[in-house]
Amino acid sequence: MHQAIAALSSERFLQKLRLGAGLVMLTFVAMHLVNHALLLVSLDTAERVSRLFALFWRNPAGTLLLYGALVVHVVLVLRSLYRRRTLRMPAREAVQTALGLLIPLLIIEHAVPARLSQPLYGIVVDYRMVVRSLWVVNPLQGFRQSVALLVIWTHGCVGVYFWLRFRSWYASASPYLFAVAILVPVLALLGFADTGRMLAHMAETAPQMDPAQAEALSTVRPPIDQATVAEGLGRIKLSLYLVFLGAIALVLVLRHMRTLAERASQITIRYSNGALVHARRGLSVLEASRQAGVPHYSVCGGKGRCSTCRVRILDSAAPLPPPGSIEAATLARVHADEHVRLGCQLHPEGDVSVALLMAPNPAASLPVATEPVRPGREEEIAVLFCDLRNFTDLSEARLPYDVVFLLNRYFAIVGQAVEQAGGRLDKFIGDGAMALFGLGADRDQAARQALAAAAAIVRDIAHLNAELGNDFSVRLRIAVGVHAGPSVVGMMGYGTTKSLTAVGDTVNVASRLETTAKEHDVAIAVSERALAQSGLETDGLRHSEVAIRGRTAPLRVYLVTDDESRRFALETEKA
Repeated sequence: MHQAIAALSSERFLQKLRLGAGLVMLTFVAMHLVNHALLLVSLDTAERVSRLFALFWRNPAGTLLLYGALVVHVVLVLRSLYRRRTLRMPAREAVQTALGLLIPLLIIEHAVPARLSQPLYGIVVDYRMVVRSLWVVNPLQGFRQSVALLVIWTHGCVGVYFWLRFRSWYASASPYLFAVAILVPVLALLGFADTGRMLAHMAETAPQMDPAQAEALSTVRPPIDQATVAEGLGRIKLSLYLVFLGAIALVLVLRHMRTLAERASQITIRYSNGALVHARRGLSVLEASRQAGVPHYSVCGGKGRCSTCRVRILDSAAPLPPPGSIEAATLARVHADEHVRLGCQLHPEGDVSVALLMAPNPAASLPVATEPVRPGREEEIAVLFCDLRNFTDLSEARLPYDVVFLLNRYFAIVGQAVEQAGGRLDKFIGDGAMALFGLGADRDQAARQALAAAAAIVRDIAHLNAELGNDFSVRLRIAVGVHAGPSVVGMMGYGTTKSLTAVGDTVNVASRLETTAKEHDVAIAVSERALAQSGLETDGLRHSEVAIRGRTAPLRVYLVTDDESRRFALETEKA
């Protein structure tokens, strides 16, 4: 037990180590590209900044940090490749892995001369020499390095996206990050091309040195034997190519040997839908599903960060390994019982029967491991529920066409109030409605927007009553509940009815507060948390303690009458 926990704790450490090594290399690449972009200013500016960057990266500590990060990252990638029980994976993960393995093959040709020419042969490599070599002398090599630049930058940006995509602030920051990801390599390539054209023009128009001058210069500075330099650097490059390709080949050979050894001991995984899979011992349930073509959700790609791959254990012929730290944390977050496990983290040692708790529709034309358009993520939002009071009794006394007319007027009031306040109308449920506020970049104003929409709904319903009072002899009364907090937001539904919505405790509490408003005969019931986040005053407002199902402590709720809602409207307009 302790050994398993220690192993999984070390696995998490290695994940962080791999991420840290990747960030070190991405920082170096970003500084390198920014330096290239400065070529648009001038060659001298780029040279001066290059010398500043070299103070950091070319001293012993910086060199150890950079090349240590490179070695650590490559070794951990190869280790991850070896540990995978199947090479079948989602397309984006396969592209990320392929780009990572391609990078060393692309940069060795450039990195070896750039880093070793001076310490080995005394050749000072500056921007003028590098750009002239890649643009004038060997343009094919220049094209190759431009491709390498784009591959390296893309690989790093994809890695950062996988790291940050579920952060609460990522949605608001992503447009700026995307702009940086596009502009940095574009400006770098423009700087390289501009300087390359300038040097090419200078080479064409420069006066030729006569033989006497060349001979006199050679007596002052003996020429470097270019053939010797090329041969020495060539041997180093060839050695690096062979080491890297040999490492990949060794990993693949070891994988194949492991597969041959494991075929003698297979396990059987039975699914509750009737599917039967014979898999190698050591595969996770998710890997076995993918290998056999059994549809099995996994939004995070099998890293234990989501719970969409979870299964219920129906039967097991051998004791199951205990959940590790990553799996235990995810299962605790979804309040899973002891018989529920993550398919991506469970490696059964014997035959097992499972039920997929989030099984895809078998009739859907989705490939294995397909993910939703937008996977659910947790966001801080405000939720508004509103409902007409006693509308059932009212509708029974009216003609159906009159009911439709009244409902459409009411729906228009709610929809316009929500949109004008900056929210998103989620759905209408009978004569009730649900709206979300704070999606995207407006989280700080979410509660204020929700209360502004609630006050506008109460005001416009009063106007509608005054307008229709003589003709319909009706008085519509509204009840609104508002709460703010974390909620899981994502695309949910089926086919054309799929839409962006929210689920979780925050939604349930907001619905309960709408019922509370009816029970206390007030227009709006707003939680203490939402009111505090809005910044509106609580002076003079009546409050009550409301028991919420699933919560040990009651929730303080502020009760707002029709008249008091006008104050909310004024305060939100001033803000």
